[in-house]
Amino acid sequence: MEASGRSTFFGDLRVVLAERNFRRLFATRLVSQTGDGIITAGVGTYVFFNASTFPDPAAGAAAFAALYVPYSLIGPFAGVFIDRWSRRQILVWSALLRSAFVALTAALMAAGRHGPPLYIAVLLVLGVNRFFLSSLSAALPHVVAEDELVMANSVSPTAGGIMAIIGGLVALGLNVATGNTERGAAITLLAGGGCYVAASLVAATMRRDLLGPVREPGQAPPARLLGELASVVAGLVAGARYVIRRRGPAGALGVTGGFSFLFGPLFLMVILLYRDYFYRSSVGAAESHLGGMVIVSGVGYFCAALVTPQATRRLSKPAWITLLVAASAVVTVTLGETFNQLAYLALGFCLYLARQGVAICATTILQEEADDAYRGRMFAFYDMMFNVTYAAGAGLAAGFMPDDGHSPAIVALVAAGYAILAAAYWLSQRLGKSSSGSGSGPGGSASGGEIPTSAAHPSSS
Repeated sequence: MEASGRSTFFGDLRVVLAERNFRRLFATRLVSQTGDGIITAGVGTYVFFNASTFPDPAAGAAAFAALYVPYSLIGPFAGVFIDRWSRRQILVWSALLRSAFVALTAALMAAGRHGPPLYIAVLLVLGVNRFFLSSLSAALPHVVAEDELVMANSVSPTAGGIMAIIGGLVALGLNVATGNTERGAAITLLAGGGCYVAASLVAATMRRDLLGPVREPGQAPPARLLGELASVVAGLVAGARYVIRRRGPAGALGVTGGFSFLFGPLFLMVILLYRDYFYRSSVGAAESHLGGMVIVSGVGYFCAALVTPQATRRLSKPAWITLLVAASAVVTVTLGETFNQLAYLALGFCLYLARQGVAICATTILQEEADDAYRGRMFAFYDMMFNVTYAAGAGLAAGFMPDDGHSPAIVALVAAGYAILAAAYWLSQRLGKSSSGSGSGPGGSASGGEIPTSAAHPSSS
């Protein structure tokens, strides 16, 4: 039995990869998120590592807003359409549309344009991406068995995140090779656009009806476009009411947003430290050493996929989430206050492991406890909580962050925030469990959101 437990990760990995349709959805994600990494790093280096400028916290916060505000504007609306339109078609056409907007953004960069036109173009690229990523998450239960969802959520988003990190490293390399110039940034973005075209071609190999949404027998077909637009607000309200009545999904969304809100200030601070504090005299050295931080953080991100399935066989998902958030408080205060580069490498590893571990558990809770008719809206809300709060945290911290990022006070506040978040999430889940008793609402589990044993422990079925 013990030997079987040690080999479960690789056994489950072989199982999900043996499914042809999962491999196609998986490949679509990998190729697309490689492009996401290139685009995000390309825009970031354009703002933070231009050889002729020194960024300040306000400029960094503005870049964060341009990269992540679309999640608040488009994310919830995306969910309503994802629950109505063919998710396979969304994957195919949104990828192609993004590549067109990338070409526009690259042209603006090559021309040396700054300000609103450039940021609007970036917003278009990332706004369309909401449809794509939310559709990937909502489609996953259609290509893997329910008892393999934890494993699939470890493999798929984590591997996609790793490819995004690799794409980011490629972008950093291209930026250095082209002398940190506007034209070099444009070339970098075009490489990312090529990834989007490739992702569209891979998605087109799947059947149009493969990924849902599934409609109940006798259910009326969706209205035409004008009718769909008129129902967006009602659909969002229905989705919000649905999640509020379910303790597990509501808690998963809340802890996701809280973690990201606290993570944003640290991320902005680290970039400023590398650019303006550790290596102020050399933009090339700052960029290359930040690349090392990205690699180490990526290793932590990958390790979350190794340890989370094993951990959730021994602990409930809420318990594992609580442990990860509490550990984040400890490592933030012990390593973050040193302002030492080696300590910050360890900090990056630990926080990315924790963030991805929380994400794996949260997405699995949403997939297991939300009906398919609402799942697109759940993941639209999830994307909003994951990303908008990230930019909001960075924006709030920018108001009192030094230009070089060196702020012991911010580190202490973030650590305290993680400790409070861990306690609040754990108490909300325990109190909700006590008050729910044995009853359940429609679409929930037997104890008002508790995950059945067979789902929480895939190896037992």
